Amino acid sequence: METNAQKRWLALYILCLGDIMIVLDSTIVNVALPSIRADLGFSQASLAWVVNAYLLTFGGFLLLGGRLGDLYGQRRLFLIGIVLFTSASLACGLAGSQEFLIGARAVQGLGGAIVSVVVLSLIMIMFTEPAERAKAMGVVGFVLSGGGTAGVLLGGVLTDVLSWHWIFLVNIPVGIAVFALCVVLLPADGKPAGGGRLDVAGAITVTAALMLAVYAIVNGNETGWTSGETVGLLAAAGVLLAIFLSIEARVSSPLMPLSLFRFRNLSTANAVGVLMAGAMFGWFFFSALYLQQVLGYSPLEVGLAFLPSTLVWGASSLALSDKLIVRYGIKVPLMAGLMLFVVGLLLFARAPVDGSFALDVLPGMLLLGLAGGITFNPILLAAMGDVAPTEAGLASGIVNTAFMMGGALGLAVLASLAASRTDSGLASGDATGAALNSGFHAAFLGGAVFAVVGAVLAAALLHPTASSAPAHGEDVASAEQAGGEELREGAAAR
Repeated sequence: METNAQKRWLALYILCLGDIMIVLDSTIVNVALPSIRADLGFSQASLAWVVNAYLLTFGGFLLLGGRLGDLYGQRRLFLIGIVLFTSASLACGLAGSQEFLIGARAVQGLGGAIVSVVVLSLIMIMFTEPAERAKAMGVVGFVLSGGGTAGVLLGGVLTDVLSWHWIFLVNIPVGIAVFALCVVLLPADGKPAGGGRLDVAGAITVTAALMLAVYAIVNGNETGWTSGETVGLLAAAGVLLAIFLSIEARVSSPLMPLSLFRFRNLSTANAVGVLMAGAMFGWFFFSALYLQQVLGYSPLEVGLAFLPSTLVWGASSLALSDKLIVRYGIKVPLMAGLMLFVVGLLLFARAPVDGSFALDVLPGMLLLGLAGGITFNPILLAAMGDVAPTEAGLASGIVNTAFMMGGALGLAVLASLAASRTDSGLASGDATGAALNSGFHAAFLGGAVFAVVGAVLAAALLHPTASSAPAHGEDVASAEQAGGEELREGAAAR
C-alpha cells in the first residue's frame, strides 16, 4: 500500500511538471515577442497571431479535450497531449517563417488544452481520499502560481542569453521526460463513459463557439467592442452555443450532459471562477502596467516584483489551503480568499504615481498571493467534487473554460474601463503618468467588485462541503463524501 501511495504522489509531481510547461508558455512568449518580430519580420498586427493562434486552439478545445479523456481514457489523452505540445514546441523553436510559427503555435495550443484539463481529472481519479485530494490540489495551485512569474523570468533570461528559439526548445527535454515517466507511473484507463461514443455535432458546435468567442474577446480592445466585427463574432458564438445546447438536450450520448448542472456546487463554482479569474487577470495585467508605465520598471524588474506574491501563493497552496479545507470545508476558505482579493486590489487602487515598492506594491502583492493560494484549491474541489469519475474530464474542461473565458472577458471589461478613465484624465489636462494611474485605479476597483460578487455568490449558493456524485459499478469506492467530518477523519488517518 505504501508503495502504491508513493507511486501515486510521484505520478502527481510528474503530471505537474507537464502542466507547468503549459503555464510557463502563457507568459514566456510575451517577453520574446519583440525578438520574434525583428527576426521573422512580423508587423505589429500580425505579431498578435503568435499569441492568438495559441489562445484560439487552447480555449476552443478545453471542453472537448476533457470529454475525450472521459470517453477514451485520461492516461491516453494526457500522453497524446504531451506529444502534441512537445512536438509543436520543437516546430516553434525551429520556425523560420511567420506562417510556420503561427501554425505550430496553434498545434501547441491544442496540446496544451488537452494536458491542462486531463491533469485535473487524473488527480480526481488517483486521489479519492478527501484530505489527500485537497493536498494534491494544493500542489496544483502551487504549479499554477509559480508558472506565470517563472515564465517572465525564464523568458527574459533565455531570450537575452541565447535566442527566442529557446523559449520553445526548452520544452523538449521536459516533454520527453514527462512522457516516459507517465507511461510507467499513471494508472491504466478504466471503463470509458458513454460506451466510447463521441457526440460529433456537439463537439463541432461547442468548439467553434468557443474559438469565435476567444477571437472576439482577444481582439475586442483593438477593433472596438461595438464594432461590427466584434459584435458579429460574439453573436455567431452565441448562436452556435444555443445550437450546441439544443443538440445536447436531444442526443442519447451528449458531449456535455446538461444534467451535470443539477449539482449546485459545480454551477456555483464555475460562476465564481469566472469572476475570480476576471479579478486575478486584471491584477496581473494592470499591476504590471503600473510598475512599467508609471514607476518605470524594466520587464525583468516586473518579474522580480511579482516574486513575493508567487512565493506566498505557492507556500499557502502547499502548506495552508488543504488544512483550511480539512478544518472548515470548501466554503469558508473560498470566501476568505475572495475577500483577500478585494483588500489586495483596493490597496493597488490607492497606489500613487510616485509610489514605492515597499509601501505601495509589496503589501498588495503579498495579500493577493495569499488570496490565490487559498482560493484555487476550494474552487477546483467545488467544481469537480460532485461528479462521478467518468465525468471528471468534462468537469475539468468546464472549469478550465470558465477560468479562461472569465479572465479574458474580465480583462476586456477592465481594460475598457481603464482606457475610458485615462482618456478622461488626459482630456482634463492631467499628466500622462497621472492619467494612466487613474485608469489603473479604475481597473483595480472593477476587479475588486468582481471578487465581491464572487464572494456573495459563494456565500449564498455554495454548499460548505464537496460530495462526490454517485458513481457507477467499480467507481463506487472513489465516490466518497467529502464533508467536513470525513475530511477530518482522512487527515487523522494520514
